[in-house]
Amino acid sequence: MPRPRVHDRDAVLDATESLAVAAGPSGVTTRAVATAAGVSNGAIYHSFSSRGDLVAQTWLRAARGFAAVQEELVDAALAAADADPVDAVIAAAEAPAVFYLRKPQSARLLMRVHRDQLLGDDVPGEVAAELATLDRALIGLMMRLSWKLWQRKDAAAVDAITLCIVDLPTAILLSRNRIGSPWARERLKAAVRAVLHDQPPTPSKE
Repeated sequence: MPRPRVHDRDAVLDATESLAVAAGPSGVTTRAVATAAGVSNGAIYHSFSSRGDLVAQTWLRAARGFAAVQEELVDAALAAADADPVDAVIAAAEAPAVFYLRKPQSARLLMRVHRDQLLGDDVPGEVAAELATLDRALIGLMMRLSWKLWQRKDAAAVDAITLCIVDLPTAILLSRNRIGSPWARERLKAAVRAVLHDQPPTPSKE
């Protein structure tokens, strides 16, 4: 039996995304996805090993999309004629809001479904491997930014970047559903600038 066409797979992932956003992962059933996507149950099981795999692949698609947007924003900030590394960190911090404007449903999925919910007995090991790849890419981005700012890649420097592009966006934009608020984005920019005003402590040589 041939694999479903690419547009069929996209339709399945889109349907899964909508159902997961509306009702959480538990609301995703093969029958509901098949009905929404206009494909057969068999077509879904031919592309995805289980319901858990289907939800995980949908989440991974959104996560890869977010990572690509964040990288794009950082690259653009650093390529500017008057490039300032602080602006690149701010661009990375604002990525959730930009991604929400471009792909609102995917952004809602990432906000609603925590990555820990993806790992279970019916999820292939490849999912954990892909999550690890995303983690390495994020760490690489944080190290790149810390080097641009301070020519440092030590734990304290990377932790300062983590505060700016993970912790602050989570607290200011995501945890209280302010992702669409221009006011919140301005507060986020100010908070990032405040964190970066002073260089993080130099690691002890002891």
